[in-house]
Amino acid sequence: MAICYDRLWKLLIDKKMNRTELKEASGISFNVLARLGKNEPVSFETIEKICFTLNCNIEDVVEIQRNNVVDDISRNYTTIELFAGAGGLALGIEKAGFDTLGLIEFDKDATDSLKINRPNWRVINDDIANISCLDLEDYFNIKKSQLDLLSGGAPCQAFSYAGKRLGLEDARGTLFYHYAMFLRKLQPKMFLFENVRGLLTHDKGRTYTTITNIFEQAGYTIQKKVLNAWDYGVPQKRERLITIGIRNDLVDKITYEFPKEHDYKPVLRDVLLDCPNGLGVPYGENKRKIFELVPPGGYWRDIDPDIAKEYMKSCWNMEGGRTGILRRMSLDEPSLTVLTSPSQKQTERCHPLEARPFTVRENARCQTFPDEWQFCGNVQSQYKQVGNAVPVNLAYDIALEIHKSLEGLK
Repeated sequence: MAICYDRLWKLLIDKKMNRTELKEASGISFNVLARLGKNEPVSFETIEKICFTLNCNIEDVVEIQRNNVVDDISRNYTTIELFAGAGGLALGIEKAGFDTLGLIEFDKDATDSLKINRPNWRVINDDIANISCLDLEDYFNIKKSQLDLLSGGAPCQAFSYAGKRLGLEDARGTLFYHYAMFLRKLQPKMFLFENVRGLLTHDKGRTYTTITNIFEQAGYTIQKKVLNAWDYGVPQKRERLITIGIRNDLVDKITYEFPKEHDYKPVLRDVLLDCPNGLGVPYGENKRKIFELVPPGGYWRDIDPDIAKEYMKSCWNMEGGRTGILRRMSLDEPSLTVLTSPSQKQTERCHPLEARPFTVRENARCQTFPDEWQFCGNVQSQYKQVGNAVPVNLAYDIALEIHKSLEGLK
C-alpha cells in the first residue's frame, strides 16, 4: 500500500495556487510540504488543514494505491552504472527498485561521495579502461544476459572514424567505447544511456549516428527522447537526451514508454526558502554591489546601462540577447541549468533574495538530491559533482518506467 498526493497537486493547478501559497494559507511547514512532495505519510491534522484551506474532502487530496508499481518494487532488478559521478542517476534508479551491483567512477571525490552515502554499494574508483577489458561476468559475478539494466552516460567525444560504419571500432579511443564494451560483454536486458541534448548535433550529427549504429549492432532496439527535468518534479530547466535500449530477443515481450510529464512544475520558491545552510563561494565586493541593483528575474538590461557596459566590457558589443549576463533568478521560476561552477560571467545564476551564487546545497536541491546526501572534496569539487549529476527525480521517473518494462518478463 502506498500514499499518493497527485490529486492534491492537480487540485492546486485547478485553483491556480502554488505549493508555497498552500503552505502559507494552511499553516503547514516546509518540511511537511516536502514530505507531501515525496508521497510520504503526514499527520491527519495536516490533511485536515489542507482540506479546510482548499474547501475539499480528504479523498480530493489523498489516494491510497494498492497493487501498483510503487508497491511492487520489492522485487528489485539488477543494475551496473558507468560514469556514476556523485550518484544522481544511481539514486533515482535505486528508488525505482533496482539493486546496484557496481558503480564505476574515475573522480576520487565523487567516489568518496558515493561511498559515504551508500556504504553497501560496490563503488569502483578506477579508469573504466582498466575494467572494460576484464572478464566482466567474473568481475561482477553475473552471467551474460542476466543483468537487467546497464546505465550511465559517457562524455561527448567526436569519433575519428564516424560515419564509416566500422562497428565498435568507430568508437575506439573514446569513453563511449567502454560503455559499448560493457554492453557487448554483458548483454543486459535493457540499457539507459543519458547525455546532453547537444549530442544529437555534435559533429554534425555523426557522433550520435555512430552511437546508435553501435547499439543496434550490439543487438538492441533503441528509442530516444529529449526530456526536460522541469517536467518531472525538478525545479530546474535541464534538458537531457535519453536513449533506451531493449535487447532484440525481448522486444516481442516488453515495451518501454517514456514517463509522462507531471502536472505540477516546481519553482525555486519550493526549494530555497527552507534550504539548510551549505558551502558556497561569494561574489567579489564589486560584483556583489552590481547584483544588488538587479531585480529578481532580471539581468543586465534592468540596470543603469553605464554600469552594465562597464561590467560587461567586450561582451557589451556581442550579438544576441546575452541573457545569461548578470542574470538573477526569481523565486517564481525554475532554476536555469545547474552548472559545475558557482559563477561564470555569461551564465550567471544569482540567488533571488541575496546577492550571491547558490550554495552547493541549494544547487543540490535544484537537482533533487535529498538534504542528507553528502558531497566530498573541496567546495569547487562539490559544485562540479552536483552540476554534472542527473536530477534524482528525473532519473527516478525514467527508471520506474524501465522497471515496469521488465515486469513484462514475469
